[in-house]
Formats: sequence, C-alpha cells, structure tokens
Amino acid sequence: MRVIIVGAGEVGFQLAKFLSAENIDVVVVDKSKDKLTRLSEDLDVALIEGEGGSPSVLKDAGADEADILLAVTYIDEANMIACLVAKVMFQIPRNVARIRNLEYFSNDILLQSLGINPAISPEIEAARAVIRLIEVPFAADVEDFEEGRVRVIGFRIPSDSKLIGKAFRNLDLTSPKVLIGAIQRGEKIIIPSGNDILRKNDIIFLPVIREDVDAVCNAIGGESTPVKRVMILGGGRIGFYVAKTLEEENLSVKIIEQDVERCKFLLKSLKKSVILHGDGSDQKLLEEENINDMDLFAAISNNEELNIMASMLAKSLGVKKVIAIVNRTDYLPLAYNLGIEAVLSPRLITAGTILKYVRSGNILSLTTVAEGKAEIMEAEAKKGSILIGKTLREVELPRKTLIGAIIRDNKVIIPSGEDKIISNDKLIIFTLHESIRQVEKLLR
Repeated sequence: MRVIIVGAGEVGFQLAKFLSAENIDVVVVDKSKDKLTRLSEDLDVALIEGEGGSPSVLKDAGADEADILLAVTYIDEANMIACLVAKVMFQIPRNVARIRNLEYFSNDILLQSLGINPAISPEIEAARAVIRLIEVPFAADVEDFEEGRVRVIGFRIPSDSKLIGKAFRNLDLTSPKVLIGAIQRGEKIIIPSGNDILRKNDIIFLPVIREDVDAVCNAIGGESTPVKRVMILGGGRIGFYVAKTLEEENLSVKIIEQDVERCKFLLKSLKKSVILHGDGSDQKLLEEENINDMDLFAAISNNEELNIMASMLAKSLGVKKVIAIVNRTDYLPLAYNLGIEAVLSPRLITAGTILKYVRSGNILSLTTVAEGKAEIMEAEAKKGSILIGKTLREVELPRKTLIGAIIRDNKVIIPSGEDKIISNDKLIIFTLHESIRQVEKLLR
C-alpha cells in the first residue's frame, strides 16, 4: 500500500509515524523545508518538497500508484485542491481531507465533486470527544463503537482505590463483567495478562456496554454523579459546538471568552448559555461566577498554555472535573502530571480518526488512545477468517493484542476465554502498533 500525506505539520507527522511503523509505503509532501527536515530526523519516510496540489509534485510522489491521499495541511483550500488533482489526474481511490471551515465541511455536493471521501473536521472531532467526557464524568477518555452501544472508557486509578496492588486474575469484577483491555502507565502502554498488577494513577481502558456504564463506574470506584453545570473557557469553534450540544441536553452552560466580537456571535447563536467576556485565568472572575458550584470545567480555548493554567486554577477552586485541550503533543505528559483528569489533543484525535480509512481486513472503525501509543479497532470476522469457530482461548492472537468485546446480533458480549467467534461477529480489539498488520491478516 502507498499512502501520500500532504502536510507535514503535527497531524501529518503523527500519521506518518503511525503508518511508517507498520511498513506502509509513505510519502510526505510539504512546501516547508523545515517541517520536512523534522520528519527526516525522526522517521524513515520519503519526502517531497513542493505544493501538495501540484500535478507534477504528486506525480513525483508516486500518485500513479497511490492507494490513498491524506490532505492534512492547515489550509482547507490547499487540501481540497490536492484531493481534486488526486481524483481527476491520478484516479487515487480514496482522498481524505482535513477541513476546518464548517461551510465547506457541511457541503456534501462540494466535497463529492472534489473527490473528498471523507472530510474530517478537527474541531468537531475534538468537540465530540469533550461531550463524551461530559456524558461519562468519571472517565479520562471515552471512545464510542457500534454507534455508541459500546463505549471504551479510560479510567484513572485513584490513590485510595481497592484495585491497587491486585493482580488481574484476583480482581472481583464480575457484576457487571469488567474486562481491562489496556493500561496506560506514564509513557508506557500495556496489553494486560492475568499476572499484571494495577498501580496508582494507571489509566485502564475498559470496553463497556452503554447501559452498564453506571454499574461499571461503581464496580471500579468511580464518581457517577451526572454533570449538570458546565463552565467553558473558549468560545471558538470547539466551545461553540460543545455549548450548542449541551444546551440541547438542558445542561447549564457558562462560556468565558476574551474576544468581544466572538462574544457577540455567541450571544446571537446560542439560546440559553451565559456568555462572559473576560480572562479564564482570572481568579476573581471565576469566583464571582461561582466556579466551585460547577460540576465540570472545560478549558478548550486556542491557547493551550492558558488552558493548562486555567485548569489548575479551576481544580484549586473546587471544580469536580477538569478537561483541557492541548494541541502540542509534548505538553500532554505535563498536563497529566499536573493532575488534570482529561487532556485532549485535537491533532491526535484527527490523526486517529483518519487512520481508520487506511486500514484493511474488514476494519469498521478505529481510534487511538494513550497519546497514540495503542489502537482500539472494531472489526468484522467474515467467513474465511481463521478466527471463525474458535474460542478466544484457542485463538492465537498476536502479542500485545486482546479481544475486549464481541457484538453478535445486536447483543454485546464482554467475553471470557470460552466464548467462541462465529461468522459476522464484530470484535472490539485492543492492540499495539507492532501487531496491527498481524491482526489485519487474521481478519481477512
């Protein structure tokens, strides 16, 4: 498979990093020599300096033989032109574009005529991630599969948890049944076995049937009080989308925004939210607006340093849960170490969303977790797969791979070793990068 990535920014870098690690033929195109130099220092991929929408540049990148083009520059129009050229001149089968302008993003006729299939909006993907975290307040991460019927929940183990120090085989998590698919421990990600032991501040990833979320929360010692009052720092595209969705769910919303013109837009566009013009790191403002009564504080402005600082201030003033948007991936460990419960990177979310369109072997959906170190995929076990007819105990899965759920005839099964895989089952699979190609082979 040959993949052309147009754009060597953070999203392009993360995509190239993921795909090159799997021995996919990757070519990165960018007009910035500095960005390409960074890639050359860290990754073993082919690099082309030039405009991604140039026919001659794409030809040099091997567009005649490419299977997919990922246009992920910061400029919507550049991404759209690159997809159009890829479609018309090189007949590349799939062209994915990063599109931020909602007027472009929501125009299906325009996107189809340009050969874009699909368009990905970083802001909308980030906003959806924030909303999922509000819906599951005890979680540090929430990913949806099978249209939300299965949720993979990341939960940070608190210092007083009864789970600390126990081997998995000795955990009593059977009512409802809980299966731990992965552990994030600092910079390390673990696909667990029965001998692994949980530690304080581990983040565990659990596949959960949607109806069982509250029961699972109680079983693992989480806080299940629903969120009713939310304060949002930042009224940009992400903040607006989040507030609009929360209004529809009848939650109380306050938005702090520094830009006067943006405040006017929010006042016109939102029906119930309280719009505050001010600085989200102003302690006096936060106290005057009764931040200690808020169930959740979401720092989702375009300024990640402000987001981190305001999140820490909100925690010190008594907010139960804090979410922060952090774009720079090198800031993510810092934000976690400061005690912020949920940290989101729109660029990593975007890269993870795009990745599922590069997969093969009946992959239906895919996301990355633990700062992109692991992948969770929803895949279909079709007739002919060597998985069919075997119990999980009999299946020879690749190392560092675990099947966390089976979806069969609209029923979700959290499996044990005796559960058998049958044709057309859908599987939720936890795996690390080094095992992805082997997993795809099993599913063919």
